[in-house]
Amino acid sequence: MKLAAKLVDLRKDYVLKGETVRALRGVSFDVPVGDYVAIMGPSGSGKSTLLNLLGCLDRPTSGSLFLGEDDVSKMNDNQLSRTRATSIGFVFQSYNLIQQLTVLENIEVPLYYQGRLSKESRERCRLLAEMVGLQERLSHRPSQLSGGQQQRVAIARSLVNDPYFILADEPTGNLDSATTEEILRLFENLNEMGKTIIMVTHENDVAGRAKRIVRLRDGKLQSDTTLREGPAQSRSAESASAIEEIRAAIGSDSNKAL
Repeated sequence: MKLAAKLVDLRKDYVLKGETVRALRGVSFDVPVGDYVAIMGPSGSGKSTLLNLLGCLDRPTSGSLFLGEDDVSKMNDNQLSRTRATSIGFVFQSYNLIQQLTVLENIEVPLYYQGRLSKESRERCRLLAEMVGLQERLSHRPSQLSGGQQQRVAIARSLVNDPYFILADEPTGNLDSATTEEILRLFENLNEMGKTIIMVTHENDVAGRAKRIVRLRDGKLQSDTTLREGPAQSRSAESASAIEEIRAAIGSDSNKAL
């Protein structure tokens, strides 16, 4: 079984005012390629710390964290930064778009910082914008978009590097129920195409759309529940069409574990 991520006895300690806070206390679980995992837990459970480690924003105190076959717990700052920029797709609650840039330019940002922006990659970014339903908004700026449209830009941006997984932090937290449904359906379509998704959420309804729910409590793994292994639901003609658009946008020749 090919893994997008593997956590082995992951521990993270912080020293605050002379006292050691054990944020993670030996968390272990696997994320197979093509999985869709929701991470849940009350305040102080360690889910934000785990999110930072999975996003290569921090290093564990001990234990191992593999992305694909690379143990990021052994990486230096430059290696972590490179992995963060090239191998993980981020989707945030607050979208994190650059207000001065257009929709298309925001999607291109990761490639621009890596010096990989070309005619071919720009076309791929345009296809990704079309895939999330923003083909009529390519020249619009974030202030001209709804919250759902801004999140669609963020999802398209998360795909440009063919990441090991999409790491989503409360991606529907700022959205109304109808828009939340649209975004969750888009995540399901991406997962149906083989994209690995790790989502942090506090909403049971949102977590229930994933394939697994991993619950943390007091820095430990409380439970790991499989909800389903196959597609979320039978696919309508509209959903099947969306999947075909995703296939065209992301391609089928990825070199990474997706």
